[in-house]
Amino acid sequence: MGASPTLITSVQRAFRLLEAVSAHRNGAPAKQLARETGLPLATAYHLLRTLVHDGYLRKLEDGGFVLGDRFQTLHTAGHGQTLLSRVRPALAALRDELSSAAYLTFYEDGEIRVAEIVDGPRTPRAELWVGFEDAGHATALGKSVLRELDDEARREYLSRHPLNDLTPRTITTAEELVRRLERSALAPAVTDLEEYSLGTVCIAVPVYSGNTLGSLGVSMPKDRLHRLDEVRERLLPTAGRVTRGLSFTI
Repeated sequence: MGASPTLITSVQRAFRLLEAVSAHRNGAPAKQLARETGLPLATAYHLLRTLVHDGYLRKLEDGGFVLGDRFQTLHTAGHGQTLLSRVRPALAALRDELSSAAYLTFYEDGEIRVAEIVDGPRTPRAELWVGFEDAGHATALGKSVLRELDDEARREYLSRHPLNDLTPRTITTAEELVRRLERSALAPAVTDLEEYSLGTVCIAVPVYSGNTLGSLGVSMPKDRLHRLDEVRERLLPTAGRVTRGLSFTI
C-alpha cells in the first residue's frame, strides 16, 4: 500500500474555521466557533487572529467574526474561472477548425485585457511584445472593443492611451482609427493587418459576459489573408456561443 499523504493539521483547522464562519451571516464569536469546530479555544483564537491579519476574516466590534474582503476576492476570481471553463471548449474548437490561436478579451475598469488564449504546438499565439492595455488601437481584439463602445467611452479610452506606431502599418491618429472602425467592410468583425506585429494578421468580433463587453479573435500568418471572409463566418456563431456561455448565471 502507498504511504498516507502528509496532511498539515493547521491548514485543515483553518479551513474548518472558515466553513464555520461562513455559516453565520451576522458573525459568530470565537468561543462558539471553537465549539462548532471541536478546536481548543486557544487554537481557535490563534487561527482566527491569523486569518483576520491576512484578510480572510474580519472581526466585528461585538467580537464576532465574518468573512473578510480577501475571501470575497477569491470567490469572485473563482466565479470568473468557472465562467471561462464553460467557453474554453468553444475556443479550442475554433482553434482546431481554423488552425489558428484563439483569444478572448474583456473591457474592464477602462482597460482591454486578455482573459484567455487557446493555442497549441501547431497554432502558436502571436508574440505579445506590447501589452494589450497599450495596444488596443493596433490589435483586432482591441479595435473590436473600441468599435462597440459608445462615442464618449471611446473618446475617454483614446484620451488615456497614445496611439503608438508599433509597425509601419499601425494607425496613429484617433480620427483615422474611428473612421476605419465605423467603415469596417467585415462588420461587426474588425481586422489587424500587420498593425501590431509584422507578418501576422488578426480578425475579431464582439462578445459579452453579461453586461461586460469583450472580443473574440484569432491570429494567423499574413499569407492567409485571403481567408478573412471565411474566418469571419466561423467567428460569428462561436461568438454567440461564447456570449451565451458567459452570460448564464451560476
